[in-house]
Amino acid sequence: MHALIRKSLLPVVIACLTAMWGCGQVETLTILHTNDMHASFMPHEAYWVKSTPRPLVGGFAELKFIADSIRASKPSTLMLDAGDVMTGNPITERTYGGAKGGALFAMMDSIGYDAWCPGNHDFDVSQDNLRAIVRIVNFPTLCANLVDSLGRYPVGNVPYAIVERGGLRLGIVGLISQELYDLVNQNNLTGLRVLPPVETAQKFIDELKPKTDIIIALTHQGVEEDSQLAAGVHGLAIIVGGHSHTRLRHPKLVDGVLIVQTGSNTENLGELNITVKGGRVTQYDGNLIPLWTREKRPPSSVSVIADSMQREIDGEYDKVICTLKGNWMRSETQSAIGTFLADAQREAAGAEVGFMNNGGIRRDVVAGPLTKKTLFEVLPFRNILTTFQLTGRQLRSIMVYNIAKKPGIQIAGMSGRWRKRPDGSVEFTSIEVGGKPLDEKRSYPCAASDFFVGEGKKYLGEEIAVPLYLGSTVFEAVEKIVRARKEIVPRVSDLIEQVP
Repeated sequence: MHALIRKSLLPVVIACLTAMWGCGQVETLTILHTNDMHASFMPHEAYWVKSTPRPLVGGFAELKFIADSIRASKPSTLMLDAGDVMTGNPITERTYGGAKGGALFAMMDSIGYDAWCPGNHDFDVSQDNLRAIVRIVNFPTLCANLVDSLGRYPVGNVPYAIVERGGLRLGIVGLISQELYDLVNQNNLTGLRVLPPVETAQKFIDELKPKTDIIIALTHQGVEEDSQLAAGVHGLAIIVGGHSHTRLRHPKLVDGVLIVQTGSNTENLGELNITVKGGRVTQYDGNLIPLWTREKRPPSSVSVIADSMQREIDGEYDKVICTLKGNWMRSETQSAIGTFLADAQREAAGAEVGFMNNGGIRRDVVAGPLTKKTLFEVLPFRNILTTFQLTGRQLRSIMVYNIAKKPGIQIAGMSGRWRKRPDGSVEFTSIEVGGKPLDEKRSYPCAASDFFVGEGKKYLGEEIAVPLYLGSTVFEAVEKIVRARKEIVPRVSDLIEQVP
C-alpha cells in the first residue's frame, strides 16, 4: 500500500522539485562595462592628481589586462560598451580595416567585448564610416531606437541581442539619445530617425521577457535620462549607460533598476557583480576599477596595435607648429582661444564675421610650443568649414540674442557696445564689423562649422539659409592659420562691452 502511494506520488514530487529548481536556481554574473572612451587608447596623465609628475591612467592595453584578469577568476562575465568610442585622438583620422578609427574597434574585439551601443560621436565621420566600423567588429551593434525612414536599422545595428552566460539568458537592448540631432552634424544623420527611448525599450523588453532571465539596457543618453527610463518601464533589471560622463562609483538604484556608468576616457573599468534568482537580481555589488598604468604588463594583441598606431601618430602630430605666448583658457564669455578660433575660420573662409560654439572647444592650452596633436585635441571633430550670408539687420539681432540668451558662442570680426533698457531688454548703442559701423541693409559673408550652421537657431536665434560647404575641415583650416602665424599672442580682440 505504502509502496503504491510512493510510486504514484513520485512523478508529482519530481515535477515539484523541477519547478522549485527552475524558480529558485541561483546564478552569478559579472558585467564589465565602459563608456565615452573617446579614442583614449593610450595612457594619459591623471589630471586630478596634484603630485608631480602625475601618474598615467587608462589605455586599451591596461583595460585588456584587467578584463582578462577578472575573467580568469569569474568565468561568467559579460563585457559591454555604452558608446562614444570615437573622437578625441588622431587615431580616429587614420584608416584601419576600411574605416577611420577602425583600429579602436579591432582592439575592442581583441579585448573581448560582447556588445556595444553607438554614441553620438560615433557618427562624427559619417554614416558610411560607422557602417564600416560595424563590419570590423565581431560583436553586435545594439540600438533599438535608431531607424531610417522605412523603419529599418540603418548602420548595421540590431535592436537587441540574447547572450548566454553561465546558466543565464541575458537580453540586451540598445538605446541612443533622443537628442541625437542636437549633438551631431545633421549632414551625417540624413535619413535617420530616433524613436522615443521609453516606448521603444518597453516594446523590446516585452518581446524579450519570455526568452530571457534578465534584461539589460545598454544606453547612450545620460544618467538623468537613464533614471527616467528606469522609472518609465517595467521588466528591466540593469542599465549600463554613457553620454553624461558620470562616475557612478557604486550603482544607482531607481525603481528597482540598477544604473551604472564609468566616467570617460578609459580611466575606469566598471564591474557589476550580480546574483540572479527566479529572474530577479537578488544581490549586487558594483564599483569602478581605476586603470592605473603599469609599465611591466606583458605584450598583448592590443598593445601591438596600440603601439603601432601611436608611432604613426607621433610621427605626424608631435611636430611643433607654432609657439603660444600665453595661455588659451576656455570661458563661457568671450575668450582668447574662442576669439582666435572664430577669427581663424573667418580668415580661412575669406569672410567678415566668424563664429565658434563653446562646446566645440575641447581643451585649454598652456603657453609654450603648440603641437599639431594639441591643436587636434582642441578641435577633434570632423566639422566642415562653411560660409553663409547674413544681413546687417540679422547681425544686430544676433548680437542682441547673444547678450540676452547667452547661447555659448564666440564672435570674431564684430564688436559692439550695449546697455540695458529700463525694462531689462538689450539695446546696442554701436556695432562695428571690421572696424566700420554696421550697415543694416548690407549682406555680410560669415563663417562657422557646418555643425554650427545646422544649429543656427540655437546659437544665433536665426535659421541660416543657403550655406556653402568648403573643401576642408575646421581643424585643417585652423591648422594652416596657426602654422602661418608661427607665434600667437592670446587676446580678445572683438569686445562686446556693456556701457551705462
